[in-house]
Amino acid sequence: MRSTQLTIQLKVITNHYNCTATLFILPIILLVGIFIYFSLNHALQINEYVLLQKNWFFYLNNQLGRYASFQYNTTQLGDALIFLSILSMFIVYAPKMWEALLTASLLSLIISNILKTFFAVPRPSVMFNNNNFIIIGHKVAGLTSLPSGHAITVFTTLTVLLFSFMPRQLLYKFLVIACTVCIGTVVAFTRVAVGAHYPFDVIIGSIIGYSIGLMGIIINKHYPIWGWINKVSFYPIFIILLLGCSASIIHKIYSHNLVIFYVALACLFFSLFKMIYVFIKKKN
Repeated sequence: MRSTQLTIQLKVITNHYNCTATLFILPIILLVGIFIYFSLNHALQINEYVLLQKNWFFYLNNQLGRYASFQYNTTQLGDALIFLSILSMFIVYAPKMWEALLTASLLSLIISNILKTFFAVPRPSVMFNNNNFIIIGHKVAGLTSLPSGHAITVFTTLTVLLFSFMPRQLLYKFLVIACTVCIGTVVAFTRVAVGAHYPFDVIIGSIIGYSIGLMGIIINKHYPIWGWINKVSFYPIFIILLLGCSASIIHKIYSHNLVIFYVALACLFFSLFKMIYVFIKKKN
């Protein structure tokens, strides 16, 4: 297991080393393009921003909302507790990836809240008659629509995963990038399906999430503040945290009984087993 961990660690470190500031060019171009599009359509004010995508929102919500169970389960991946629980096994196998992921996750939490407060865009349930579109799960209200926090979380996490395990071969690299973008887009647009966000909330959130994922990797590359994650002596801390996450997810199962929660719980139990096993073996 030790040799496998070292091999994965070396791959992650090498891939992180290859991540440079030039990777921010694409998200900057996309955000500038969106800003120009809004300007040309006179949609830089809140009401105009909402009206510009009103028809698109109703169409996508109606089409995607037909698959309520799939959408409600999949949208839970935008919850950091669920996504990070599923990835908890990488604490043992690829701690370097988790170092970048922790940095990126903290940045996403801070940046998401700052932007939501700054833009203060009302949710669809506030702007539209709730009988005219599909709401799956609890109704989300308030002035926190732009950007989508779930989309930020999803693309932040997927970006760290993507650049941590990026294959070398060009064909495989293309396939992995395409699959990652497709998965991220499907998960992000569940927020439109459940009636919680407008389409551009999701698109902008996805671009920001990609940028934050890169920031997490690059910052951690120069300032490895989470280097202690790799030390087995700190595993008891993670074991306690994972037990706490398990209790939270069990509560979610009791409240909502969604399949995705069982998946997250199974991943946590596997991670707990591996951590306890490695910790005991190391002590002996």
